[in-house]
Amino acid sequence: MQQRDRLFIDGAWVEPAGSETIEVVGAATEQVIGSVPAGNAEDADRAVGAAKAALARWGATSIDDRTKVLGALSEAITARREELAALISQEVGTPIAMSQLAQAALPALMAGTYVDILPSYEFETKQGSAFIVKEPVGVVACITPWNYPLHQVVAKVAPALASGCTVVVKPSEVAPLSAFVLAEIFDSIGLPPGVFNLVTGSGPVVGEALVEHPDVAMISFTGSTRAGKRIGELASRQVKRVALELGGKSPFVILDDADLDAAIETGFNSAYINNGQTCIAWTRMLAPRNRYDEVVAKAKEKAESFVVGDPLDAENTLGPLTSAAQRDRVREYIQLGVAQGARLVTGGADAPEGLERGYYVQPTVFAEVSNDMTIAQEEIFGPVLCIIPYDDDDDAVAIANDTIYGLAGGVYGTDVARAVRVARRIQAGHVEVNGMGFHPTAPFGGYKQSGIGREYGVYGMEEFLEVKTLGVNA
Repeated sequence: MQQRDRLFIDGAWVEPAGSETIEVVGAATEQVIGSVPAGNAEDADRAVGAAKAALARWGATSIDDRTKVLGALSEAITARREELAALISQEVGTPIAMSQLAQAALPALMAGTYVDILPSYEFETKQGSAFIVKEPVGVVACITPWNYPLHQVVAKVAPALASGCTVVVKPSEVAPLSAFVLAEIFDSIGLPPGVFNLVTGSGPVVGEALVEHPDVAMISFTGSTRAGKRIGELASRQVKRVALELGGKSPFVILDDADLDAAIETGFNSAYINNGQTCIAWTRMLAPRNRYDEVVAKAKEKAESFVVGDPLDAENTLGPLTSAAQRDRVREYIQLGVAQGARLVTGGADAPEGLERGYYVQPTVFAEVSNDMTIAQEEIFGPVLCIIPYDDDDDAVAIANDTIYGLAGGVYGTDVARAVRVARRIQAGHVEVNGMGFHPTAPFGGYKQSGIGREYGVYGMEEFLEVKTLGVNA
């Protein structure tokens, strides 16, 4: 039982302003596994005040000092990797093997990338008689989701600190426990007070208080497009900078010359990763009409090979969804797909056999899906795959781009040059050819309603920098 009754503000564990708490429920057990303070606007104001007071000093620290902090952060996360993986598997439902990689090791890797980037980054360059100076934007509010709770925090905090900004973090109230471990880590490595602050609470209370606070210069948010629009609306009233990484409905185009076994394996590795609770998941599988039946048959076989169960059991490859609300939402989408005429190939809205307790959803595949169906247009965020037929490359591209989103996509084919040509035409910020890949220093973000700005690497750090032209007439 993880009972947290303090917030981390100005380098100390402090009592929240109110007495209300938020219960954290285990995804597999439906039992309470912890609790955190339900912070309020007063807590948010204290945290912003601490971050503001620390800003000038932290922004003036040397590159060497910031690099050492980020290196220590990476090492400390690595040292607590097993603990973090198990904790997040309980909160989110991620199978433990995946959790050890994506939920625990990835944040350490992300922090470590800035150890390499910072020493060679030019914060000041000369252009003619002018100096181009890059300065920290100020106090940053980092508002993060529940699906990759530690990674999403570190992917914001590490570049913000590298740039010289100070931060206030509001993690998702659904999966907040790993953020407290992160605060313990910052406390242990000697980060100056006020540089990192943690306030838990709901989006409408703490999140909106941070967005509207006059001393917050920037909001970095990852979550739903609906919530991102709300943040953009509130931030625009004070002309604040926003970085938004939002929803997706990513296509995976299987070309007619593809090795189908390899393509299906790759497609499912994306579609069902983290139990389908991934913004970049390729949940629309586009199959050539002349091989459509073969694709559907292989997809059925692959989906039914997933072993659903307790995420802490290494034998299981698909865990529960994060919450009752998320489970019910996904099941409603499955029912809607059937009602709108899609063919249920495998899975369904009922609980998996023998798993009535826990937020489980059967691995589900739909065929005979048209791209105007709700299940092909809206982000489901569960293990649900839609297989859509297409006629030729132009048709595949048109279907792939027929969405409000543009976060990610994939293309698979034997003729690599052709696959790359198709990939170049997909309107998305992250497109992979012939396999999933992760590029920790390449820019990550979306087109259209999938967001504004980029994360990771140099591009991610520059989101937190203001650019000043300093003209000097000697």
